[in-house]
Amino acid sequence: MYFKQFYLGCLAHASYLIGSDGAAAVVDPQRDVDHYIQEAESQGLKIQYVIETHLHADFVSGHVELAAKTGAQIVFGRRAAVEFPHLSVKDGDEILLGKVVLRFLETPGHTPESISVLVINTERSTEPAKLLTGDALFIGDVGRPDLAGSKGFSPQEMAGMLYDTLRNKFLTLDDDVEVYPAHGAGSMCGRNISSETHSTIGEQRKYNYALKPMPKEEFISLMTTDLPEVPAYFPRDAEINRAGAPPLDTLARPPALSPADVDQSRDRALILDVRSPAAFGAGHIRGSVNIGLGGKFATWAGSLIPLGKPIIIVAEDGPAVDEAVMRLARVGLDTVTGYLEDGIYSWDRAGLALAKIPQMPVDELQHRITDREHFQLIDVRGPGEYKSGHAPGAMPVPLTHIDEHAGSINSDLPIIVICASGYRSSIGSSLLERRGFTNIFNVIGGTSAWISAGYEVEQG
Repeated sequence: MYFKQFYLGCLAHASYLIGSDGAAAVVDPQRDVDHYIQEAESQGLKIQYVIETHLHADFVSGHVELAAKTGAQIVFGRRAAVEFPHLSVKDGDEILLGKVVLRFLETPGHTPESISVLVINTERSTEPAKLLTGDALFIGDVGRPDLAGSKGFSPQEMAGMLYDTLRNKFLTLDDDVEVYPAHGAGSMCGRNISSETHSTIGEQRKYNYALKPMPKEEFISLMTTDLPEVPAYFPRDAEINRAGAPPLDTLARPPALSPADVDQSRDRALILDVRSPAAFGAGHIRGSVNIGLGGKFATWAGSLIPLGKPIIIVAEDGPAVDEAVMRLARVGLDTVTGYLEDGIYSWDRAGLALAKIPQMPVDELQHRITDREHFQLIDVRGPGEYKSGHAPGAMPVPLTHIDEHAGSINSDLPIIVICASGYRSSIGSSLLERRGFTNIFNVIGGTSAWISAGYEVEQG
């Protein structure tokens, strides 16, 4: 048996290639699919099945394109109601890949249509060796039950389904069955996923809080209390996956635009600066939004950029432009209309004004607080992060809610923006500047640097 995990760090997404005797299946593919084809060919395998464990909400999947390129059959759980030809499977159904049996389990809870895949290598045993759990079971966590509201189920109903799945399906398996989920640490499909990308049923039985013995009512309450906000693009991407995304080769590489072209487009397009916070702060186009490629770029772009909005990219170089276009496409943002030729340097050479956002070290912030200077400290982290510890006097303004909090921000005072590291606060600083605020500072290193320096922390 051939088995390989592909891990896409920016989306904390894991996909899989399984093969035997020349036949292969891909499970939960990302949108760009050529690497699966190349890997299969290098191993003498032909992809015959493309299996989706559920309708993914956090990224656009490549199942339709991969099937078109390979002639493979797409496989979904029977409740998926997708809009293209596919093989619908239920509990106990199997497909064969040479000497490997893939047996399907219906495992609702994260979504109603979720399935998991037991992998049985018959050359070694008739018992399953691996379990691909999709988003039902993560390492150290389980899938959120609140991402399927549009499908007619409440989070409480979904959590009840998940309780049954965990106990009636997963915990009945042998301890040595290896667990391979669809996501790792950082994914918004869970709450506290481990950085490990695989485990065993035995390890999860010991250490995964959601698998501990507890009454169903207690589990439902645990799963539906203090959930993070659902990213705005999740319902949109789930529906793209239900219909099938257009092939990536239909998306032409965006053209290079002159500074004059970009300047004339500022009113109708969003200028997306994908450079680092430091580079953005040193000089950028006023009104542009900074979402750096060095962080959770795709997640934040999907959360903050409206579907259909024309996008113009500002990047360090051509490869960074290409990377940004691909990572935007992975979350369904296919509307890049161009990029600034030669980046911010061409804008500067053209004599057009550059805006700046100074980068403030935490010791300077400490001096300002100690000297009782008048300013506003805006913390753009999530509510849970804020409650766990923040700099004194920081006002909680979660990043995705900046627009609705803008009216409570005093434009006459300096605005200092902080997050955990300086990445989200740079996004927040750019959003505030886009709304017309000035005299903005971004805190380098964020709350992590503040705490490491031993400065005072407030909680609650």
